[in-house]
Amino acid sequence: MREFINQKTKDLQPSGIRKFFDIVKTTEGAISLGVGEPDFVTPWKVRAAAITALQRGYTQYTGNRGLPELLELISRYLSERFALDYAPNNVLVTVGGSEAIDLALRACVEIGDEILIPDPSYVSYAPCVSLSGGVPVKVECQEENGFIVTPELLEKSITPKTKALIFTYPNNPTGAIMTKEQLEKIVDVIIRHDLLVVSDEIYAELTYGRRHVSIATLPGMKERTIYVGGFSKAFAMTGWRLGFACAPAEIDNAMFKIHQYTMLCAPTMSQYAAIEALKDGFSDNFSTVEEMRESYDKRRRFVLHSIQEVGLTCFEPQGAFYAFPSVKNSGLTGEEFAEALLKEEKVAVVPGSAFGQFGKNNVRISYATGMKSLDQAFERIGAFLKNRK
Repeated sequence: MREFINQKTKDLQPSGIRKFFDIVKTTEGAISLGVGEPDFVTPWKVRAAAITALQRGYTQYTGNRGLPELLELISRYLSERFALDYAPNNVLVTVGGSEAIDLALRACVEIGDEILIPDPSYVSYAPCVSLSGGVPVKVECQEENGFIVTPELLEKSITPKTKALIFTYPNNPTGAIMTKEQLEKIVDVIIRHDLLVVSDEIYAELTYGRRHVSIATLPGMKERTIYVGGFSKAFAMTGWRLGFACAPAEIDNAMFKIHQYTMLCAPTMSQYAAIEALKDGFSDNFSTVEEMRESYDKRRRFVLHSIQEVGLTCFEPQGAFYAFPSVKNSGLTGEEFAEALLKEEKVAVVPGSAFGQFGKNNVRISYATGMKSLDQAFERIGAFLKNRK
């Protein structure tokens, strides 16, 4: 039946994360440090809002763009939390941030357009670029530079075919962030080469020690940035599949048309839940999100200390909930390390190569899991490394 499958799909490689965790599911007693989702349950009042919506029979389609109250709240949320100025009618509610990224690429990419992607970064970007007809171009972000995109890296990667940059900070898998000063240094390059930016800021609420700054807030950038956000990470709402996008008017209109024909609208009950999640979001404490961030920060410090204790080195993550240690001094590649660790000690981490070729000597560790599991996992990792000496 392969003659019925288009070539782009044939050429796609299976997700390096999903493929690996198919093995984890069949390994009894395994401790997983690989899942990129909060271990917190969605707050009860948010769940209750969805239950109430069901009880009241709110099970029909919403408008394509989303519930008006939710659009208002997202607009206000972006303004008050991140100084982003988007009107409610400039917000598009999507089926997760993933749909927003897909819409952005399909709306803007012509066949043969080159799209710059930081490497390492989230596994879906390159396949989405390819499926839209574009050519993914990896930008090597090195640990010595804090895994950030620099002006020099951009200049080196840009060609006459370059159309856009997928921008992803706080970063998955490295936990890197970019400060306002660092962002300002690349804005001149972006504007001078007339690039579009697709900015995936799904981890914007999860930074440690400093507030997140969106590239869309810098002079000259709002009019060339597609902002992508969502509820999955900071609000512990991964399974609700709810994201949002804000874009310049012409691009917003193009994304909206594709959304109308493909998804129609995001899940109705999820939208009512999101309304409840944001209603509590406009005080200084923003209590639920703050509590989760504080918990992640404690785990972050524990994981960094534990990585050093077992003899590995690691860049200090300042955002998201991942650590990306180098395993080079073990004599193994990231993939070899992950496979052997799972087989010998039943601890699951993700090979860094799943996130790009420049992560081949690293593994990703998620600390979005309980302290008990983290403690047990590092005991096993320590034993694994001692046995290899």
